[in-house]
Amino acid sequence: MTSTLHNRVALLRTARGASRRELAEFVGVNPQTIGFIERGDYAPSLELGLRIAAYFDVPVELVFSLTPFEPLGEALRRAGDAAR
Repeated sequence: MTSTLHNRVALLRTARGASRRELAEFVGVNPQTIGFIERGDYAPSLELGLRIAAYFDVPVELVFSLTPFEPLGEALRRAGDAAR
């Protein structure tokens, strides 16, 4: 069974203002590897996934998923509605 690993690496990296090189240096890989992960061309090992999540200081489930992520705008809107 082949499945796609969805990720928010590019979104989180951009929000943090970090380059691929900065993230790559932190997690110990080549910057090209970060690009492959962001495009979905490479599924990182569990260890690398955890290191990436640690860089952003978020749970790994916020970075990687086996199912497509809900668009961020919809998630924020739903969270705002629930808070009312």
